[in-house]
Formats: sequence, structure tokens, C-alpha cells
Amino acid sequence: CAQAPSSPSAKMAAYVYTSLKLHIDPEKFYVEALDSNELMIIDRVSYEITLVENKGQIPPSAITRTIFGIMGVVRLLASPYLIVITKVSKIGDIEHHPIWRVEDTQVIPYTRSIDHLNLQQKQANHDYLRMIEEVLRLNGYYFSSTYDLTHTQQRLNNTSAEFLTFPLYERADQRFVWNGHLLREFTSQPELHRFILPVLHGYIAVRRCTINQRPFKLIIISRRCCFRAGVRYYMRGADFEGHTANYVETEQIMDYEGNRGSFVQTRGSVPLHWSQRPNLKYKPTPIISTALKQQDGFQRHFDSQIVLYGRQINVNLLDQKGFENKLVRAYEDAVSKSTTGNIRIESFDFHRECRALQWHRLSLLMDRLAEDQASMGYYLCRSDGSVARLQDAVFRTNCIDCLDRTNVVQSMLARRSLQSQLQDVGVLSLGERIEDKADFEFIYKNTWADNADALAKQYAGTGALKTDYTRTGRRTILGLLKDGYNSAIRYMKNNFYDGFRQDSIDLFVGNYIVDEAECINKPCPLQQPRSVRYTVLPFFLLIALSMCFICLLIPAADWSLQLLYVLFWGMASITTLAVVYYNGTEFVDKPKLTQAKAKRE
Repeated sequence: CAQAPSSPSAKMAAYVYTSLKLHIDPEKFYVEALDSNELMIIDRVSYEITLVENKGQIPPSAITRTIFGIMGVVRLLASPYLIVITKVSKIGDIEHHPIWRVEDTQVIPYTRSIDHLNLQQKQANHDYLRMIEEVLRLNGYYFSSTYDLTHTQQRLNNTSAEFLTFPLYERADQRFVWNGHLLREFTSQPELHRFILPVLHGYIAVRRCTINQRPFKLIIISRRCCFRAGVRYYMRGADFEGHTANYVETEQIMDYEGNRGSFVQTRGSVPLHWSQRPNLKYKPTPIISTALKQQDGFQRHFDSQIVLYGRQINVNLLDQKGFENKLVRAYEDAVSKSTTGNIRIESFDFHRECRALQWHRLSLLMDRLAEDQASMGYYLCRSDGSVARLQDAVFRTNCIDCLDRTNVVQSMLARRSLQSQLQDVGVLSLGERIEDKADFEFIYKNTWADNADALAKQYAGTGALKTDYTRTGRRTILGLLKDGYNSAIRYMKNNFYDGFRQDSIDLFVGNYIVDEAECINKPCPLQQPRSVRYTVLPFFLLIALSMCFICLLIPAADWSLQLLYVLFWGMASITTLAVVYYNGTEFVDKPKLTQAKAKRE
């Protein structure tokens, strides 16, 4: 309805080149647009970027490869590095605009040698490069050269025709442009706009469905916010500007014969100043800050959310017992103190209500939210371009991670909205239910479960929990076993790998800028010394466990002496393990870059 520009010239002004050839010369990069005569030249020595008419400037000796877009440029110690998209797959079309998923990238240095670096710089540059490649290996990068993926259908409808003629990077919602920092080298030169490709991170699915012999498209777009981006335990709560961790806007779109319906939901960490740093415990205790003004960040968050989405219905799925309960109380207290009347909180103890596989009790929550959902409505644009309905509020759902419980509830709310939309456009008759359409239900449930897995891998490092319910509508023993496996993998990654992952994301999105003087006259944050206990205690634990097993397996002439050895090394192992566990924060993998930035500032 609103996405297509009003004239052919407007459409031409908005698109980005994705059919490109990269020609690599020792002195320059030449980026050739195959569907025009424009040529972008990047000087590998001066770093200057120029746009010229292609008149055969490309040297015959240049190495040529096909690329599908430019992610941007990151500056490391050795030189800037050009990041290009080398492989893509088409996942479908939205309003006849092709949508692509990034399958592979390449990071190319400007410099041809790193011999100008000292040994410390070479190691640091190698580590920084590993971080960039770590983030690029994450699944879930999407783009379109002609469609604005960062805005919802309703937001696009509310814009002017002139807005739709702006270059994609200018009109994109910067919350969801994950390569925004990497594009800074290009955005300062407006003439390069057709080479500037905004990339979204999250999940997109386009499914062709049929109900009652009426074909339609089901589209899910989950847009992960790049503000306060990070991993599970190292990024929680809200910052001073009101940005929250693991914030995702999810839009479900229905497209039937030109009629398009849209239902938008959001998720995000409890918008207070709190943390939950890993310390080798399975579930670290959340710590709510008492030194910071909680209400300020809370109010900033919801002020911006109300401007963007309207009234906020906060579906809080945290446990109302145990360590999560103090977050529940603080959250409800902040809502009650809020200066705006457009915020409501609905707390539902998901684990208590659904214990012992009683997942049918989720209907209690759905009944409590029914009136709010009927009131907020959904966006619906008719095939003739007229807008029949608008969504004037949003469900903002959270649990502790905003992953597993959150996705289950969001999928149920989205199904109820889709039911109304399909009845509105005539796919379903009044009284017909989506749940009775087995073929469609299979597609719907698996699409939402795939969405859950994608978002969970990006934030927690594994697929989502409880997806057996999302996929099948019931909890299964196999699903419980899979959840146990994923929980164990999460524990290992969150404690022993996520410091590196957090640093990688901070470097990628621009929370940390590499200083060229690092390892020369400024310390490098990656080369921080560790406590002696970090090395000695694990080594002693390994020796004690090994000796304990050796004493058990190798028989001795005197069994009482053997028993004494086993008890000694067993007690040594237990004591060492207890010391390690007690000092858990010293043994987890911690991020280094943002702490270094804070000290520098």
C-alpha cells in the first residue's frame, strides 16, 4: 500500500546496487555496478572513496569477484578492512520486492602486509579480526535493495511520498541497521547512496499458505535492535537512554490478493538498571542497581515506545517466586510510579501456571489479554490502497531472557490476530478457526519455532527452549531432553565464551573503536593480565581429579592405603572445586572492550 514509490523516478532513487563486481588491485578497490555505468573507487593507501563514470579505469591485472553488496568498513590496527557479501539466498518476496539472506561474507584488508606492526599489535589485530568474523558468522542477516525492511507496514503507510524517494540508508530505522557503524565511511558522501546497503539482523520468513483453497502469504520479520546489543548474561536491563537488552520488534504480515494485514509486537529486557553477570552458577542472581535512578531510564524507554507504537501492554512472564520475583516487584513498582497513563502491566508466572506440562493454562493469560488485543487491533490495507484498520497499541512481552517463554506467548497472540485478519479479508468464514486447519497450523507453528531458534542462537548461543510446544502445541519428553541439552550448552557458552562474543558485538556495532596507538603508547584492552588463581587452581583441580581416578583404577597391595589415597585426592578435588566455584567471577570469560572504553573516557 505504502511501500511502492509514487513514480518510476522515485523508485530509481531508492534502490541499492546488489549486482556488483569487485576488482582488487594492489593500490585500489574498484566496485563496479553491473546495471549502471557508475564505478566506486576505494584507495587502499589514502582511504579516499570516489564515484566516477566507468570508462575503463579497471586494470586488466585486477583480481575480480562477484559480490552482492558492501557491509561496510571496519578500522583495525593494521588498516581498514572492507567487508563484502559474497553469497546470498533468496527467501521470498514482499510486495514483489526480493528479500535476501546473507550466507557468506569476506573481510579484505586495505594493507597488503602487516609487517609494520609490532608483535603485540599483530596479535591484537588478529584477535580483533576474529571478533569481526565471529559476528559475521552469526545467522540472520537480511537485506533488500528496493524494500525498507526496517519499518513496519503501518509506519511506511504513515510516511509521505517524498520520504519513500530517500535512499534506503537515510530513511531506515537506525535501531535495526546492524551495519550502521560499518557504513560511516560511505554515508558521509551522499553520492554513494546506491552502494550503501542497510542490513537487518534477526529473522525473516516468507511462507506461501493455503486455507479453503485461497492462497496467501504469511511473513514474519523479527528486527533485532543494535542499541544495547549483546549476549545473554552480559547485556541485561536498560541503559541511561532507555535502550533495553535483547530488544526485538516482530511483525507478522498477511498478504492476500493485495490485502495486507500486519500485527506488531515487541520484546525486551525488563527496562530497569539491573545486571546478572555469570559466576559459574547455573542461574546467577539478578542485581538491581540502587545507585542509579531507575525511574529515569524506565521513563525514557516507554516515552520512546509510546511515540513509536502507542499504548504499552507489558506482558511480564517472570517467576513470582525466587530470584526473579524481586524484578517483578521492581517492574510493577516502576509502572505504578510512571507519569504516563499509557502503560499497563500484566504479570503471569509462566513456570508456576504451566508446571507439570499444564500448558493449556496459557489460555488464562490469553483470556486476560483478550480485551486489550481487541482494543489495539491490527493494521489492514485493502487492495485498492485504502487503510481499513490501524494498530494503536502494542504487546511488549518479557521473561528473564526474552526468549523461550516470550516466543510461546507472542506466537499465540499473533495467531489470534491472524485469525481476525483472515476473517476480515474473506479467507476464513466467521466461526472458522485457524487451529482446525492442520496443514496451515503445521506451517505456522514451525515458522514461529524457527523464529524462536534464530533469536535464541543470536542472544544465548543455542536454539530456543520449549519449541516443542510451539511446533506441536504440546510438551513432549523429547522436547524436555532437547531443552536439557540446550541448557547445558548455554551454561558452557555463557560462562566460558560469551566475554569474547560480547566484545565481538561491541566492536562490530561501534561501541568500541580501535585506537591506532594501541600496543605502542596506549595499552591494549585485549592483553589484560589474569589472576594467578585463574591458571593455578584449574591446573591443580585437573591433577587432583587425575590422581583420584588413577588411585581408583590401579590396584594396590594394601587396599586401606589405596582407600586413603582416593580419599585424599577426592577431598583435594572437592576443596579445589569449591574454591573455584566460590570465586566464580574470576574464572568466567569476561568482556574487555567496553570496560576499557569506560576507563579511557
